[in-house]
Amino acid sequence: MGIMSLIAWLFGADAPAPPDATKLDGTTEATLARSLSALPPAERGWITFAEARILFSAKGTPYAFGESDQDGRRSIELFAAQHWSVINFMPVEERVYFVRDPTALNTARATA
Repeated sequence: MGIMSLIAWLFGADAPAPPDATKLDGTTEATLARSLSALPPAERGWITFAEARILFSAKGTPYAFGESDQDGRRSIELFAAQHWSVINFMPVEERVYFVRDPTALNTARATA
């Protein structure tokens, strides 16, 4: 085994890339809730920032879920917790990720 093969093997260069997260239906809160309920535990799904803004924020595009949009953040976080999920904002990708987490509802209650 050559040195390059050894390095590739050690760092998993031959390992397949993980599949992309599932695109969730962010048309309405009801369709998003159905999409989340179909997501297996610990799996990721996403909606676009534009969909999230329309559903959960009253702020314009550059301000949605930012420092001045506490209501929007609270709204989407509460929605996620009610559907046993946690969220991750990824502005560079223009996506909001939801991860199914069976402890999410208890975490939301503890911080409310």
